[in-house]
Amino acid sequence: MKQIKIAAGLAHVDYGRMADIVTEATDAGVDIIHCDAADMTDLKNMQLMGGHQVISGIRPHTTLPIECHAYVREADVFFVDQIAKSGANSLILPAEQYLGADGAYILRRCRDHGISFGFTIGCFAPLSFVEEAVYELDRLHIVVHGVNNDDWTWRETAIPLIRNARALIEKRNPRCELAVDGGIRASNLAKLVNEDIDVLVASSAIFKHEEGIRAGVLELKEAIDRAILS
Repeated sequence: MKQIKIAAGLAHVDYGRMADIVTEATDAGVDIIHCDAADMTDLKNMQLMGGHQVISGIRPHTTLPIECHAYVREADVFFVDQIAKSGANSLILPAEQYLGADGAYILRRCRDHGISFGFTIGCFAPLSFVEEAVYELDRLHIVVHGVNNDDWTWRETAIPLIRNARALIEKRNPRCELAVDGGIRASNLAKLVNEDIDVLVASSAIFKHEEGIRAGVLELKEAIDRAILS
């Protein structure tokens, strides 16, 4: 049975209890701590979240890989150096903001620090943005949330995008992980799992579960197993 990694997304948490929350998620059996960050331009609801300050604060409280998923329009050498120094294991940036040489230089800087690098395909962004970069990526990260529903669950049109992304990875860089992120619940993940993904990012499904973090993680794991076996 293929193991699909669960990344616990720190988008819907009490930042005053961050260390305890990360410890609890680690003990509950997640595979990755996924730290969202944003600048003052994009994703206004997430501005000033995440980043190197938060990562350095939670690093002593988990042995798991920590990935920084940064929604930023500018990421210079200093930015990458801070993320690496904080103890992050991976940096993931929006492909639409880093087409061309800028993305290549950042990827090289990540390599110099020994951390992995990935690109996000955001909502309504085309896969063509990463057709060249995928040769070098460690992660292709697909944002799948919807825009027309009240609870922002994933959109059905994401399925062909994920399918095409998997085909691109298999053709050009089979070592690259394929991740999905956005609006994912235990009740709706089956179709996504069946598209041969490697990583599933969940936030509210874990941290807003009515029975707590451990119950949320267990429910996700059971739902993934059922989907794989079906």
